[in-house]
Amino acid sequence: MAEHEHVRVAVIGSGFGGLGAAVRLRREGITDFVVLERADSVGGTWRDNTYPGCACDVPSHLYSFSFAPNPDWPRTFSGQEHIRAYLEHVAEVHRLRPHLRFGCEVKRMVWNAREMRWDIETSGGSWSADVVVSATGPLSDPKIPDIPGLDSFPGAVFHSARWDHDFDVRGKRVAMVGTGASAIQIVPSIQPDVEKLVLFQRTPAWVMPRVDRAISGPERALHRALPFTTQLRRGLLWGIRELQVQAFTKHPDELGLVEKLATYNMTRAVKDPALRAKLTPDYRIGCKRILLSNTYYPALARPNVDVVASGLAEVRGRTVVAADGTEAEVDAIVFGTGFHVTDMPIAERVVGADGRTLAESWSGGMAALRGATAAGFPNLMTIIGPNTGLGNSSMILMIESQLNYLADYLRQLDMLGEGTALVPRPRAVEAWNHRVQERMKRTVWNTGGCTSWYLDAAGRNTTVWPGTTAEFRGATRRVNLGEYEVLRAPRTGPASDRQAPAAKAAHA
Repeated sequence: MAEHEHVRVAVIGSGFGGLGAAVRLRREGITDFVVLERADSVGGTWRDNTYPGCACDVPSHLYSFSFAPNPDWPRTFSGQEHIRAYLEHVAEVHRLRPHLRFGCEVKRMVWNAREMRWDIETSGGSWSADVVVSATGPLSDPKIPDIPGLDSFPGAVFHSARWDHDFDVRGKRVAMVGTGASAIQIVPSIQPDVEKLVLFQRTPAWVMPRVDRAISGPERALHRALPFTTQLRRGLLWGIRELQVQAFTKHPDELGLVEKLATYNMTRAVKDPALRAKLTPDYRIGCKRILLSNTYYPALARPNVDVVASGLAEVRGRTVVAADGTEAEVDAIVFGTGFHVTDMPIAERVVGADGRTLAESWSGGMAALRGATAAGFPNLMTIIGPNTGLGNSSMILMIESQLNYLADYLRQLDMLGEGTALVPRPRAVEAWNHRVQERMKRTVWNTGGCTSWYLDAAGRNTTVWPGTTAEFRGATRRVNLGEYEVLRAPRTGPASDRQAPAAKAAHA
């Protein structure tokens, strides 16, 4: 690789968002691009999360690209290994391998106003690009709380997204910190093997049954022979979830029946009244993500599991101490404490037109026009940006909507001519976010009485989209140039080196 390489588009990350962007670029006839990936393979969060029991809580046929249907999903809710294999397959079939650059973690990215490009420094070399697509994803950088004494713990310590496979849990005493989507899969997976499992629970979760089953051979054969049946299945799954949105976004009181079903799911598995009391949430269902499991509650009822209804507060040698004073001796501490969602580390490395980092620009809360572009950051688009998350459906639907926006963004740049950039007007960003936040006020995520990872440090919901996926697709179908300022390269000064014969990304 040359010391410095200029490409039309640089994509950061090779999870669903990054690979989806790469496929869309090729479909738009753009082959002058690279995908910068810090790891040594594709997959994003589905490469990084290899903990026991890791699986998706969205049905497989909906949690996949519409342009890359998979008739051979083995289960209705597929496991991590099958989703990662699917992403590897997408990279292969859509001829993305020549564009992938592994071992290239973005260290710093600066907008070069004179050359109208982004200058990118990575751990594997330097690039420049006319347009950057940031697809690092919100679930990529694990968050471990600052616990006094943790550094001196003599046993194994790791986050669920960085599972230590060299540590054998069999016969060990394990502390599980957190009760989110990862924890409810880990707990029943390791409970039969450990000597003791201590679950530190700050807030109990609402858990519904997981209607999972193997997809039969005849079903898969039908999907292979008649592809429209896969589309029909996907459409049905999508439609059901679209109908649920009103309850989450406009009428949270309608979720009372769902709450009763979740309560029944718990009471049939947990007979001990004291344990049931610990596991019963005091907030409206849906305020935090509704979790799916048939095995979590039965595992908690086993004699080798203790539920501590308090967060981990301190570590003294091998002793873990809860905020309520409960103590336990353990051999390992596993953190299922989520990710840097509202304070993504990539934002600290991106320097915009005014010399400020994206993190500085977002110090008052993340904000982006249509969840994609930020004021002061020309030709930078984020996939799964602010307020594009979902509480009840598949993020792949949102990603594909943002890919439509990306495609039209690039077409607009083509029409404007070489040496141009688009940057959203601050008033457009403010207007968009005002509308989003006004709609957010009545949603279950804001009114349900909980504190969730959807909220930033100021209590503002900068994560979730307060509407249907169809609404979002309509809002991102086209770029409205009235919402953008057009920047043009300076006409004076030495000739730009943008046309120098630097090495290009591999072409088809």
